[in-house]
Amino acid sequence: MKRTLFIKLSTTQIIMLSFLITILLGSILLFLPVSSATGGSVSYMDALFTATTSVCVTGLVTVPTVSTWSIFGQVVILILIQVGGLGVITIMSMIMIGFHKKMGIGERMLLQDAFNLNTMSGLSEFVRKVVGGTLLVEMVGAIGYMTVFVPRYGIRGVWISVFNAVSAFCNAGMDVIAENSLCDYALNPMVNVVTCTLIVVSGIGYIVWWDVLNALTKWKTHKLRCFRSMTLHSKIAIGFTVILIVAGAVSFFVFEYNNPLTMANCSLADRIQLSVFQSVTTRTAGFATIPQENLTNASALVSLLLMFIGGSPVGTAGGVKTVTMAVLIMSALATIQDKNEVSLFGRSISKQAVSKSVAVVSMAFVIMFISTLLLAGVTDADLLDIMYETVSATATVGLSRNLTASLNTWGKIIIVITMYLGRVGPISLAVAMNMHKEKKNIVSNPVEMISIG
Repeated sequence: MKRTLFIKLSTTQIIMLSFLITILLGSILLFLPVSSATGGSVSYMDALFTATTSVCVTGLVTVPTVSTWSIFGQVVILILIQVGGLGVITIMSMIMIGFHKKMGIGERMLLQDAFNLNTMSGLSEFVRKVVGGTLLVEMVGAIGYMTVFVPRYGIRGVWISVFNAVSAFCNAGMDVIAENSLCDYALNPMVNVVTCTLIVVSGIGYIVWWDVLNALTKWKTHKLRCFRSMTLHSKIAIGFTVILIVAGAVSFFVFEYNNPLTMANCSLADRIQLSVFQSVTTRTAGFATIPQENLTNASALVSLLLMFIGGSPVGTAGGVKTVTMAVLIMSALATIQDKNEVSLFGRSISKQAVSKSVAVVSMAFVIMFISTLLLAGVTDADLLDIMYETVSATATVGLSRNLTASLNTWGKIIIVITMYLGRVGPISLAVAMNMHKEKKNIVSNPVEMISIG
């Protein structure tokens, strides 16, 4: 009976169920007294919220991570972040590979759908590279952090460095340093560089990793062809990422230049450092070196846009993704220019990719809108603060204008559901659209023109 039930589950349902089960198991562990720093159980609502934000690598927290959870609780959170960042299916597949078990067609389909890949060939090697590359980058990041945290915190600095490295790489935005995120290290160059590097490297996507490494091998013989030799996906992801980081940094620099609550009293170099970090962290990372409630309205709106877009596909970042937005923008421009095809870097974009982009953005917007409407109905907070919270949850960012901790039970439930849908929603949609197509109807409906716009 159980075997029949499992077979009936689609890959989409299995992926969504795996995240849900991991969240529930995590919430039970965090609810145990041993997970609390005081020895008494944290409320189950806060345990569930923390487990959800960890697995969904969001970073919104109702209770301070550093002071609420014991070392055991923090270890549980770190494991949940790592599992959530890599994906439950990836972890399960790596365990199978470790025990030298051959992956069947079902496991391969799950992996293909979880990463939204176009082929099932070489999946075992792909998983090895993903896990190995992730651990290597996190280790390098942890060493970088240790140069700052070990001299200040001693042996505890090792744990802080490891936790921060994993959290930054997985774009979780949680830390065990202080209750004000990284605000105490806002002007520390090493912390800024390591954090931003981990965020960008993980958010650019694993596919781009291998493509860049492959292109670099041709650097000595074909320097001018290095970028040209990359796939269209990598070109779009890298190009759009650079544009967003630069445009975001310039916007924050301009809008916060004279803001006494953020950077008005800082030097030019410090202003640039704060602006770049804000631009990078809004791409679903969730760390803050500036209290988000102190931002000007213009900067807050720019942050909302950057959070909604997020990172790139097949990585640890959330949002609707850079490639998705790039395709959508170029599609709109093609329509305005009355072109028959959408093209980028001299290549045509398939109609299927354009349709997916429209669907992903539309679904994310619907989740965000409904969440905003519901949260506005159960709290009397400022609308901008509410939108910041819901966009952050939908795009699994973790930045907040100091609203999360003050949410009532209904508000917490709304954000928990939003974080879960934000983490599995775009994945589920991509998977659903990648599933085997049903037989097309032989008879098509008649076409009739309608007015648009």
